[in-house]
Amino acid sequence: MSKPILFGIPNCDTIKKARKWLESQEIEHQFHDFRKQGLDPDWLERAERAVGWELLLNKRGTTFRQLPDEQKQDLDRDTALSLLNAHPAMIKRPVLQYNSEFFVGFKPEQYQEIFANA
Repeated sequence: MSKPILFGIPNCDTIKKARKWLESQEIEHQFHDFRKQGLDPDWLERAERAVGWELLLNKRGTTFRQLPDEQKQDLDRDTALSLLNAHPAMIKRPVLQYNSEFFVGFKPEQYQEIFANA
């Protein structure tokens, strides 16, 4: 079993909840801060293949809403990945990578299921 890696930005409330949950369950994990550690385009490609760009792209966030309208129109996989590479804060958080799988968002029930056999 690989050590889970939580991807996001530390001041995000959902990240804080996910990290607190992992710590309360004594699940050792790594945290990857997109702002400090950057975003690996290969990692983004793997995550997108696993969950789809529609799930990864956070259209409700401030960063996306502040984009010019022409950048938000006619989105497809390539334009979405380009935007996410340029603006990692637009990635829906958290992204949990565990045992070569990717999970987006945080719900305690989902994490309970993911780590049930850990």
